[in-house]
Amino acid sequence: MAELKTKVNEASVDKFIKDIGDERVREDARKIIEIMQKATKAEPKMWGTSIVGFGCYHYKYASGREGDWMLVGFSPRKQNLTLYIMSGFEEYDSLLKKLGKHSTGKSCLYIKRLEDVDLKVLKELVAKSVRHIQKTHS
Repeated sequence: MAELKTKVNEASVDKFIKDIGDERVREDARKIIEIMQKATKAEPKMWGTSIVGFGCYHYKYASGREGDWMLVGFSPRKQNLTLYIMSGFEEYDSLLKKLGKHSTGKSCLYIKRLEDVDLKVLKELVAKSVRHIQKTHS
């Protein structure tokens, strides 16, 4: 079975954020860190070279594959801010309708900039997702 390439490591989150070229993206990243840190009560850690993650949980699939992954995280990508909402979005339709401009993948929330979304709704979405993962993987 292939081993996960993206793992928590000791790289500096502060250096990663400081190295973001766009000041607006840097500021958005700092706000996202505050939101995710409050929801998880965990310090930010680098996962791989470009993901800032918070907390950790152990998963095991029916296939037998298992591992450890972040409760929630984000990456300031070139096209958008990618937020990793590990619970997915099935239970959050009403929140997503109130969120603002965004798109989603299976567990990814894509936002161009934080000013495009309602921060109160984003905070609620992150907190509910974290609680869901903690409850289902404890």
